[in-house]
Amino acid sequence: MRGLRVRSLWLGILIMNLVAPAFAGDVEKGKAAYAICAACHGPAGLGIQAMNSPKIAGQEPWYLERQLKAFKSGLRGAAPGDMYGAQMRPMAMQLADDAAVANVVAYIGTFADAKPAATVTGDVNAGKALYATCAACHGQKAEGLAQLNGPRLTGQDDWYLVRQLQNYKKGLRGAAPGDMYGAQMRPMAGMLADDKAINDVVAYIHSLN
Repeated sequence: MRGLRVRSLWLGILIMNLVAPAFAGDVEKGKAAYAICAACHGPAGLGIQAMNSPKIAGQEPWYLERQLKAFKSGLRGAAPGDMYGAQMRPMAMQLADDAAVANVVAYIGTFADAKPAATVTGDVNAGKALYATCAACHGQKAEGLAQLNGPRLTGQDDWYLVRQLQNYKKGLRGAAPGDMYGAQMRPMAGMLADDKAINDVVAYIHSLN
């Protein structure tokens, strides 16, 4: 039953997203706009955990664009109790239009990638078994599958992945009306029984290159 559910979801996503969108932007304009982002995400986009701001260097441009637009529209960061999302939303809203979003994402795309240090302790072997469900949309190596709207997970801060999985389970993310992609992710996160399972799967993701 579980396998059938995952295969059905995978097929539905594939049908809705036959071609991944492509984005372009002005790097120089994006550099100027990024000044406000640097305060929390760092000058090289490597994230600052003390500011609850994740690494954005190395992430796929299409995903960064989608998330900035989601914050602007209220699909992210508007749920009661989403304190950190609420901090991000007014920042995204300072980007006046889609061109401004594309510009800042283009500048982020110039950053060098670097794997963050591990902060989460979990059972990697148990996490590998749990990750089998995730692989359908995020790839066998968590490299991301744009055609299925599954972003890259490797190279992301493990503490941030834990928080987002918890947010999906709690309905702080993915429950807003119209959030089609978040709604796809919520039942997947719900398959993780508890915080231990979340830590295990995140530890496995962090172990991937």
